[in-house]
Amino acid sequence: MPNDLLGRELTDLRISVTDRCSFRCVYCMPREVYDNHTYLPRSEILTYDEIRTVAAAASSLGVRRIRLTGGEPLLRRDLATLVEMLSSIDAIDEIAVTTNGQFLASQAQGLADAGLSRATVSLDAIDDDVVRKLIDTDVSVQTVLDGIDAAAEADLGPIRINTVVRKGWNDDQVLPLVERFRFSGHTIRFIEFMDVGSTNRWNLDDVVPSADLLDLIGSAWPLSPVTKARPSEVADTYRFDDGGGDIGFISSVTQPFCGDCSRLRLSAEGSLYTCLFATSGFDLKPSTRRGASEAEIAEAIRSVWLQRSDQYSELRGAVPLADPRVEMSYIGG
Repeated sequence: MPNDLLGRELTDLRISVTDRCSFRCVYCMPREVYDNHTYLPRSEILTYDEIRTVAAAASSLGVRRIRLTGGEPLLRRDLATLVEMLSSIDAIDEIAVTTNGQFLASQAQGLADAGLSRATVSLDAIDDDVVRKLIDTDVSVQTVLDGIDAAAEADLGPIRINTVVRKGWNDDQVLPLVERFRFSGHTIRFIEFMDVGSTNRWNLDDVVPSADLLDLIGSAWPLSPVTKARPSEVADTYRFDDGGGDIGFISSVTQPFCGDCSRLRLSAEGSLYTCLFATSGFDLKPSTRRGASEAEIAEAIRSVWLQRSDQYSELRGAVPLADPRVEMSYIGG
């Protein structure tokens, strides 16, 4: 298993299956940019066979966990077919999906039957008006909650609910969200608003530090820290002392975790990115389109990983950083 220049192992592969999304979240795909955006033509997006080849090659280098992302991955036709293909790779222990939840209710069981292990659902508020303001789309909270229920019924749990907190937009939703999911068996995770890409008008003043949220929530319901199962886990997890379940905090801005990052990202059209904040990737598609073997693809991935030295979050503000950075909608979160 190769280690990068900072000694980090490759264990996780995040695969974007589409650059399209059904929401226009203001912190990811603002409508004023993406309503007139030119999306990838279908011919440029990796086929399921090509994705499986890359995943199998990555598994030979130590990848054990795959997460399907987008855009919105459930927009990709017959996603369960890809899940079934990936689940046939012996070395892969887990296949997960991150979704906005809009289409999850109708697809959860089929995805589970195909071999999906877990689902993570984005939900940034429990109030309909706040949600619609954040996603700039006419979708109700109940639609997302129905998707969460369907995923749980399909045994894709415990479901992780991801909430991006932006000051002045939805920080008043933190306690209501916690109250809604305590004792539910699911884990809500609060994510600091990050400077991913170049279109979301990120400002440090909009970031609500995880430490502040921990104090806020802990004052209402006492919490105790939980030891991470793996150093590369992105969330710091706490457990409610009264048995209400777990809660997580992802603090890329105030408490960077670059030193333990084990993730490689594959974009929908076949480029490898070694950091969520990268400015460019390594194009694998010419190799997949000419029918390169898994061994050849693995060697290309190995070469990319061995040269990796990314630590953007740890360097944020310390040195000049290039733009434009790749957009989150292009390579997933």
